[in-house]
Amino acid sequence: MSRLDSFIARMQAQRDCLNFLKPAVQALPGPILEVGLGNGRTYDHLRDLFPGRAIYVFERKVAAHPDCIPPDDRLFLGEARDAIPRAARQLGACAALIHTDLGTGDHQANMAMGKWLGPALDALAAPGGYVLANQPLDVARWQRLPDPPGVPAGRYFLYRVA
Repeated sequence: MSRLDSFIARMQAQRDCLNFLKPAVQALPGPILEVGLGNGRTYDHLRDLFPGRAIYVFERKVAAHPDCIPPDDRLFLGEARDAIPRAARQLGACAALIHTDLGTGDHQANMAMGKWLGPALDALAAPGGYVLANQPLDVARWQRLPDPPGVPAGRYFLYRVA
């Protein structure tokens, strides 16, 4: 599979997972968290899926399309290792949905990041909420859910917070 085909497949899986979760997340209180803004495509999709819902975004340095930049009071700037604990102190464990798409092309680096990322995000996850990640995250109180229809196994990882 070419890198372009892999990117397209990842984006389709991401969209399909978010769309699949929409009814369940709509029934829950709490904000949505987007960990990694990038150019803002997923943030824009989340705004479309959940109009009027508070969406907090984490980004090292904003370089998104101007129409896809969250308001300053919904943006946690800086390295994820610093910004996530800062957000947990401010927001607490209240998120109905956490979406994370952090990582690089380096599998070993991604696995190392996943070891601290899951526990860090757990401090923001509301009981009964959902976590959608582009890599496996091992958190004791999270239950791995089956892949939504049409999403290839191992492409995205969907969890329910106990």
